[in-house]
Amino acid sequence: MPIVILAAILSGVVVGVFLGTFGGGGSVPAAPLLIYAVGVNDPHVAIGTSAAAVAAIAAVSVIGHWRPKRVKRPCAGIFALAGIAGSIAGSQLALRVDGPWLLLAFSAVMAAIGLSMFRKPKGLVDPDVRITAAIMARIVPLGVLTGLAAGFFGIGGGFLIVPGLMSATGMTLSSAMASSLASVALFVATTSANYALAGYVDLKMAGLLLAGGTVGGVAGVQVAKVLAGRVSLARKGFAAMIVGVAGYVGWNAVLGIAATS
Repeated sequence: MPIVILAAILSGVVVGVFLGTFGGGGSVPAAPLLIYAVGVNDPHVAIGTSAAAVAAIAAVSVIGHWRPKRVKRPCAGIFALAGIAGSIAGSQLALRVDGPWLLLAFSAVMAAIGLSMFRKPKGLVDPDVRITAAIMARIVPLGVLTGLAAGFFGIGGGFLIVPGLMSATGMTLSSAMASSLASVALFVATTSANYALAGYVDLKMAGLLLAGGTVGGVAGVQVAKVLAGRVSLARKGFAAMIVGVAGYVGWNAVLGIAATS
């Protein structure tokens, strides 16, 4: 239906803008948009499909940050590789959880993401950070744990990656945001592959999300440049929206659990 197609494309634009602008937390609205704006009934299909689209959207978004050399490739690469194992385990576990309970857990994580974004990431700033054995010892276990959460909830986990990279390596906020997109792309690609093998990915819907997300991702990179001096204020506004959506998703999940009990 034309309305469904338009809703899916516009949902992709929204996700792309948030991913390109903030990196961390940008993929969180994808599954709720599929459920409540597009009309996907099965939470597993929504998570699997959104993960497939978000992986591609994040890959497009990271290209815009790659040229200015904001992506710290060695750190981002090791972090991402460590997280792939966690993503596999997390997504396998999520497939065994009933839809309403999965949404309830998802809403709790959304609220945690939103609240965490109100805090300013801390860490010693090193614009020219280089990978060392000490840094590897810190980012590998962090990558595995982040991948586990990302795989279970079908999100990129950027809200954990950004402050984690800053504290573990000392890289700047802009570098951490750009570097997180590389990990987001790999984490959700792994998650979507697991969901696809279980038959929970709608490829046509994912394509529509990607079409909108490609445009939104490019726009988001430009928005990030414009907001360079006002990132904190913008993130707080985005965080408030995430907390509000979390409440809505959680309430509907509770109603769903009550209806089936």
